[in-house]
Amino acid sequence: MLSHPGYFGKVGMRVFHYKPNIHFRPTINLDRIWTLVPRNILEEAQKIKDHSVMIDVTKYGYHKVLGKGQLPKIPVVIKAKFFSAKAEKRIKAIGGACVLTA
Repeated sequence: MLSHPGYFGKVGMRVFHYKPNIHFRPTINLDRIWTLVPRNILEEAQKIKDHSVMIDVTKYGYHKVLGKGQLPKIPVVIKAKFFSAKAEKRIKAIGGACVLTA
């Protein structure tokens, strides 16, 4: 029986002492950010134009904010451990801010 080169032996990358907690990073997209807070806070923020709302996504079990979706034109301050570049760009475009937490 003929075998191709590399048929025998170890193949691929091995990770010794893999620690899954280091890679634990639940994510949320921008289009789902306003579902975390009660509806009346969104309605109040729409009425008051110069008022910004702070949303701490780590309280709700998320660590990273991703940039998929659109945000309403309400300035929002989002606290998270990680932000994607697209999310940061879109949050700053509406007058909001990204705050990193530990």
